[in-house]
Amino acid sequence: MNRLILTTAVAASLAVPAAAQAAPTVYAAASLREAFPEIDGAPRYNFAGSNQLQAQIERGAPADVFASASPTEAQALYKAGRCERPVTFATNIVVMLVPAANPAKLDSIYDLKRGPQRRLAVGTPAVPIGAYTRKLLARMRLTNILSRHIVSSEPNVTSITSKVALGSADAGFAYITDSRAAGDRVKVIRLPKWAQPPVRYQMCVVKRSGADLGGANAFINKVRSSAGRRTLLKWGFGVPPRG
Repeated sequence: MNRLILTTAVAASLAVPAAAQAAPTVYAAASLREAFPEIDGAPRYNFAGSNQLQAQIERGAPADVFASASPTEAQALYKAGRCERPVTFATNIVVMLVPAANPAKLDSIYDLKRGPQRRLAVGTPAVPIGAYTRKLLARMRLTNILSRHIVSSEPNVTSITSKVALGSADAGFAYITDSRAAGDRVKVIRLPKWAQPPVRYQMCVVKRSGADLGGANAFINKVRSSAGRRTLLKWGFGVPPRG
C-alpha cells in the first residue's frame, strides 16, 4: 500500500510540469485575437501592437511565444538573441474599412482625394499596420491624404477597427481579417493588388530564463498544423506554402 501511495504521488508530481507546459504565454499581434484562441484555447494570451509587444519582451516580459504582424519585430528579437529563429506562418492584405452606414459616402480610396475633410483611423508608423498602410499609399501616390484629412494615430489594428465600427472614424486602414472580426458593423473597400505590400506574420520561441520551451514549441507546431492553417484561412489569413 505504501508503495502504491508513493507511486501515485510521484506520478502526480510529474504531471504538474507537463500541464504547465501545455499552457505557454503567447504575446501576439492584435489581428490574431480571434484566430489564435480558436486554434488553441489553453495559452495565456497578450494581444497588442507588435512593436509594443517587442518592447515588453525586451524589458523581460514573461512571454514564451512571440507572434508579430511583420518580420521586423520578430527578426529584431532574433538578432538580439532574445528568441529562436522566426518562422513565417501567415499572410494578410490591407483594406480600407468604413462604417456599415458609410455616412461619408466613400466607395473608393480615391474618394479621399476630393470632397470634404474626413476622419481617418491609421496605425502609427511604428506598428505594422501603420507601416504597411504608408507603403501602400506611397505606391498609389496617395500619401497626401494623411495631411489632407483628420487622422487619429492608433497603437494597434483593433483600435482602428473599433473606431470605424463605432462611427468615430469615416474610414480606417486595417487588415482583411479585421473586417471578418467586425462583421456587419463595417464595410470593406478593397485596395489594388498591385499596391499591396507583402504582409508576413512571423513567430518565434522567446529565449528567457524560465521559459516554457516545450509548451512554446508545441503551440507553434499547432498553429502550423493542418488544423491550425484551416483556422487561419477561416479568419481570412493567407498561409505560406509548406516547406
